[in-house]
Amino acid sequence: MTPECQLLGTPGCHLCEVAEAVLMSFVENGLLVELIDIAEQEAMVERYGLRIPVLRRCDTGAELDWPFDGTQVADFLR
Repeated sequence: MTPECQLLGTPGCHLCEVAEAVLMSFVENGLLVELIDIAEQEAMVERYGLRIPVLRRCDTGAELDWPFDGTQVADFLR
């Protein structure tokens, strides 16, 4: 079973849009990805502001920092 994930970013972030595009084939195959706007919480801005986009697994809390490609995402989800 594929884990649920969160994509941490902000609206208007070009790299976040690219990361979303990388994830689309996974979403089309059943991956659930919640988009999280880090700008809504000061602590998240401090932690992730220079790292976004970040893909985070909900089950383990593991994080995959940008840049990532489809192969890296597939490995991350195993």
